[in-house]
Amino acid sequence: MNAPKTGSLRVWLQGARPRTLGAGIAPVFVGAGAAGHVVWWRLVAALIVAIGLQVGVNLANDYFDGIRGVDTSERIGPPRLVSSGAASAGAVLWAAVACIGVAAVAGLALALATSLLLVLPVGALALLAAIGYSGGPRPYASLGLGEVMVFVFFGLLATCGTSYVMVQRVPAAAWWCGSALGLLAVAILVANNLRDIPTDEAAGKRTLAVRIGDENTRNLYRACVIGAFATIASGMAVYIPWPQVGATQWILFGLAAWPLAIKPMQAVGRATGRELIPVLTGTAATHAACGALLTLGLVLSRTVHQPSHPLP
Repeated sequence: MNAPKTGSLRVWLQGARPRTLGAGIAPVFVGAGAAGHVVWWRLVAALIVAIGLQVGVNLANDYFDGIRGVDTSERIGPPRLVSSGAASAGAVLWAAVACIGVAAVAGLALALATSLLLVLPVGALALLAAIGYSGGPRPYASLGLGEVMVFVFFGLLATCGTSYVMVQRVPAAAWWCGSALGLLAVAILVANNLRDIPTDEAAGKRTLAVRIGDENTRNLYRACVIGAFATIASGMAVYIPWPQVGATQWILFGLAAWPLAIKPMQAVGRATGRELIPVLTGTAATHAACGALLTLGLVLSRTVHQPSHPLP
């Protein structure tokens, strides 16, 4: 695949990896839905934090993997900016810093409006996580911890954090919805790392996929997807008090995203190389659809039913 012309807008859109941005955006809307009350400027700020951090992570990963020789011509998938020569390493680094900086400013505004003591440390951890994924002396992606961090930051913290900045508490629904989205976000990363096992291993990047091997990685992918939908199905019984089940049945809308997961689940058993790209994109589509349906269910659960059964 030919790299786009250096300096073009397409270069930076490609570097932002727009197909992956739903993993950061969906938890924000779900968290707002779980809160049951939206402060619109805070929702916009939370979206800026999510998008800024994710684009920053993508660009930082592009930079560090490019200068360390992890991304090479042998890599399968869209070309990266640094390794393809579409943009200079310095320009990509500064773009990553700018995106993370914008996210930091928006996060600071949310902390000032809610709780500096709680939101600021969490935001600082998110910034460190964004940089430490592929940067620093010991990137945690190469320690096999990328999946854990994605579950925590793109699942629990993104969802619960959004709920908190809306109503300054974390409803029970935010925890289990965040867990479901976190598992699907992990599945996206697992599909990506499964595809990249040969090139990552050759470059000495020991992701979890490299560490546990091809077959176990495929099984981990299946477990994450099934676990996400099982979490949605069991969430009401586990987290929502029984008298409120009638008010929350709409949240099961999230299960309607399951048909989108069928093809990726089938393909991951046999696909190799470029055949794994549809697994990655299909999983991202499943995540986005599940997030949209969960949000719809959370909103309906507050508008359709009697207010005497509020969502916790």
